[in-house]
Amino acid sequence: MHWVRVGLELYVSRLVHYVQFNLVEIPELKNVSALTKDQIKEKEGALIMKNLKTSDDVILLDEHGRQYSSMEFARLIEDKMSRSGKDIVFVIGGAYGFSKEVYDRSNGLISLSKMTFSHQMVRTIFTEQLYRAFTIIKGEPYHHE
Repeated sequence: MHWVRVGLELYVSRLVHYVQFNLVEIPELKNVSALTKDQIKEKEGALIMKNLKTSDDVILLDEHGRQYSSMEFARLIEDKMSRSGKDIVFVIGGAYGFSKEVYDRSNGLISLSKMTFSHQMVRTIFTEQLYRAFTIIKGEPYHHE
């Protein structure tokens, strides 16, 4: 899905004009056919946890999270940035979701849709929404109500 990666790179390149933004991808697990879903979630969870600082504001992209309009999401980002001073870390899970440890560490859940998307597509869709939020915050003519 080359086009998904191209889209992701486009929005990452646009985002860096507004905020310090880093995309961290954990490596795909090897030999998962012998593992249960829970074991996969635990292994992925350990890799996620290694990338988090105790001071991070961790938001999971999760099907059970709250859904926001683009305007509401922009207000959420603006509020978090103005009040907390913490790094906001958005985490996209693997095919089976998150481990209990990652859920316990999170500060909130966001759902992009009731539909299911591949994690590759979610990265691009979410990064576009993050870019859109910053254009809304800055009053730039990207988003149309």
